[in-house]
Amino acid sequence: MTATASTMPALGTKAPDFQLPDTEGKMVKLSDFDDSLTLLVIFMCNHCPFVKHIIDPLVELVRQYQKKGVAVVGINSNDIKNYPDDSPELMAALAKEKRFTFPYLYDQTQQVAKTYKAACTPDFFLFDADRKLFYRGQMDDSRPGNDIPITGEDLTDALEVLLAGKKPPQLQKPSMGCNIKWKKGNEPDYF
Repeated sequence: MTATASTMPALGTKAPDFQLPDTEGKMVKLSDFDDSLTLLVIFMCNHCPFVKHIIDPLVELVRQYQKKGVAVVGINSNDIKNYPDDSPELMAALAKEKRFTFPYLYDQTQQVAKTYKAACTPDFFLFDADRKLFYRGQMDDSRPGNDIPITGEDLTDALEVLLAGKKPPQLQKPSMGCNIKWKKGNEPDYF
């Protein structure tokens, strides 16, 4: 299983705007989260083994931090023509099955993934109250088949530091996962 690493954009980068439909067709935009202290943007999908590996602990981690004022949004940017498991209908089914407490959005044009420089699933981007990038990287060291327990420690540490008003963690390891499934001819320059 080949893994793609996240691009690790510069800390302090402003969160790019977005307006995308959720699994019920309601449009969700960046400004909907203006009242939140922090925003965690997760590029994810249904079929990726790396996402499947962490989905249950991730959903639980998200629930815990939403109680502390962290806003969370999941975004699927995959080409559904070639990866039908990632279709909006199946996104809705997954969100219901796993009882997502966050909007799961569909980026049909893949433009949002490009503006965030998202490269893999899962790919995590944590923004502070000013919507400046505070953390980008992995959830933890666990990967499918490496027998390392899923702890969420890297992402949890970043969330705790941010909520405590401290500086971003020095060590930020890239997330690893399946590459975003770009539509033919729509691949970004960093792919």
